[in-house]
Amino acid sequence: MSDGANPVLSSVEARVLGALIEKDITTPDYYPLSLHALLNACNQKSNRHPVMSLGEDAVRDALRGLQANGLAGPASSADSRVTKYEHRFQEAFNLPRAETALLCVLLLRGPQTPGELRGRSERMYRFEELSDVHSALQRLSQHEPPLVKMLARQPGTKEVRYSHLFSGNVETAEASPSEPEAQTGADTGEQITRLEEQVASLKDEIADLRRELQDFRRRFE
Repeated sequence: MSDGANPVLSSVEARVLGALIEKDITTPDYYPLSLHALLNACNQKSNRHPVMSLGEDAVRDALRGLQANGLAGPASSADSRVTKYEHRFQEAFNLPRAETALLCVLLLRGPQTPGELRGRSERMYRFEELSDVHSALQRLSQHEPPLVKMLARQPGTKEVRYSHLFSGNVETAEASPSEPEAQTGADTGEQITRLEEQVASLKDEIADLRRELQDFRRRFE
């Protein structure tokens, strides 16, 4: 997969791939994911932009597209009665954890500044310094083919934003009104955002665990 062009993913395929990577890293005990768990992961209201309301058919179609590109598919799990799904991102690109975490957040939330990426990737990989994020982004942009792109700075903003290149080339990106730090670049705003992201992530983890427990109980009813 590292040779030639990147696969061009739809927005739903990007969301499914990002959700699989995220749950693999943050909740490994409950990974691979059943279709039901994957659907919930894709439709989370926190740590997602835009928020989606996907149905099972859309997720199944996305899984088929990802499987055709060698990026995801059914997991070979003999001890499970329910089909579960896994990503194959590592096999396709063989990237270190830091770069995988950044790409995962870009797949789930779209274009972001390095400061936003640092805070939002913390559950998957802790960047000690913002310069470490810049270095990882530079490596991804120099990958063959490139996996991320720096977008042109928007009028009135202080920080540049980066986008993944799995859904084709990106020329511009609109700033989300819920992300004021993208425009101010203030350290205080970034710290508040990181705390909010951590709280939201913990809530998502609890919700995931509850859903998995309910699925487990249903098997024996």
